Amino acid sequence: MHYCLVLVPWRILINKEIYASVKKCTVIETVGLNRLCWFGHVQRMEGNRIPKRVLYMNSGTTRLRGRPRNRWQGEVREDGRIVGGEGWQEKVHYREEWKKLLRMTRNRHILHMPMECMNE
Repeated sequence: MHYCLVLVPWRILINKEIYASVKKCTVIETVGLNRLCWFGHVQRMEGNRIPKRVLYMNSGTTRLRGRPRNRWQGEVREDGRIVGGEGWQEKVHYREEWKKLLRMTRNRHILHMPMECMNE
């Protein structure tokens, strides 16, 4: 019986390498895609439904001093621009087209890539 000893150099992998090897979405991508999915669902609702009224409701309060916190609508706006380009808000109203766009985004893992990677 012969044994062969192969030395494999171990190194620490960065998160990007791990996600690329397992081909799964990151938590940030998953949250962003679910946020866009819910936004599309609410946008297609009738105007008198409670979720749609709450989405566009103005609380009438002033913001605190300091750095402004990220708002849900701001995050949706940024994710939508990355996913669908300039005309992403019109695509929301067509359910099948919106679902296809989100599915393609999930498969390509483009939601939170640096902008220079997306242009290649």
